[in-house]
Amino acid sequence: MGSALPEPGDTVVMARVRRGVVGESRRVSHVVPVPRATGVPDQLSALCGAVLRRGETEWLSTLRGMPCERCLTVASRQAAAEVLRPAG
Repeated sequence: MGSALPEPGDTVVMARVRRGVVGESRRVSHVVPVPRATGVPDQLSALCGAVLRRGETEWLSTLRGMPCERCLTVASRQAAAEVLRPAG
């Protein structure tokens, strides 16, 4: 599974798979970049590479439940890279 890094202009949201689609231990909160597009895509990829499908996903207004450790790792590395970017 590869990661899905956000592009400039993407919105980033928190989401997890709905109850009943997978077991409770797999319902972690993912960081999901949402590209600018018309309409709602059938699926989106989280920063960790997990695929979240329309109709099987709940969008979270705040971080709830267990966070996806891989998503947090990718997000923190990306944030560090932006902070440490040389001035140009």
